Amino acid sequence: MANHKSALKRIRANEAKRLRNRFYLKTTRTFEKKLRKTTNKTEATELLSKVTSMLDKLAKKNIIHKNKASNHKSKLAKYVNSLA
Repeated sequence: MANHKSALKRIRANEAKRLRNRFYLKTTRTFEKKLRKTTNKTEATELLSKVTSMLDKLAKKNIIHKNKASNHKSKLAKYVNSLA
């Protein structure tokens, strides 16, 4: 157990950040799945810009690695471009 007040505060802050990061990551994954199920090109294009922004924010906050974000964006863009 922590011995200092500052250590106790750190534990509380880290837990709050962990939950917030989990929420952001889960929300982004949900939108990615929604984009993959979309067959309408215009709807997919709108979703792609939203998901791209979400992935960039995750990478900026170091929740995911920047290369992972780039890989996801690339694959999603290829999928949207393949829609007729």
